[in-house]
Amino acid sequence: MEKETARIEAFSDGVFAIAITLLVLELHVPELSDGRDPKLLMQELSKQWPGYFAFIISFFSIFIMWANHHKVFKQIYRRNTAIMFANGIILFLASLVSYPSALLARFLLTPSAQAAISVYTGMFVLVNLAYNLLWYLASRDRSLLRPELTDAAIVKLQQNYLYGLPTYLLAFGLSFFYPLTALGICVLLWCFWAVSSKKIELQ
Repeated sequence: MEKETARIEAFSDGVFAIAITLLVLELHVPELSDGRDPKLLMQELSKQWPGYFAFIISFFSIFIMWANHHKVFKQIYRRNTAIMFANGIILFLASLVSYPSALLARFLLTPSAQAAISVYTGMFVLVNLAYNLLWYLASRDRSLLRPELTDAAIVKLQQNYLYGLPTYLLAFGLSFFYPLTALGICVLLWCFWAVSSKKIELQ
């Protein structure tokens, strides 16, 4: 079967690349009158650690989104309108990651940290739903998938995304009461997916 999704994948790669690049715009050079005091520069740089933290976790969250997107489209050989629009939702959300990341960088050390983390964790609930939707639309029609893909492999990939949903919902719910714990749950989930990504490298 000839693969029909090359243009979708190429366009998606471009969007992920732009989304991951936009994150760096939230890293700012300290505004100092001169550079004669290196200690003062280091102090100002250290004050910006929430921005570095937000950049790091958002960079790797988008990277994991891209890696999962790549592996899903290794299994999807044909396209239809529903798949194109579901993929569009994923790209829309990927392009939005820089905004909750900026909120996190700006308000992590303020009383508004809870609201910023709730927006951040809520964003990834939507991301997970979008991936579930994409795979549901693809897997319900076997003619769209790689011919040798087994039923067991299809279920395995579906379960890989489904178990992430309650975890993200838990993090979102906890963000209203224990925001740092909620953020930690998201980071641990991304680490788990990074380590266990071979589970969706289906043969």
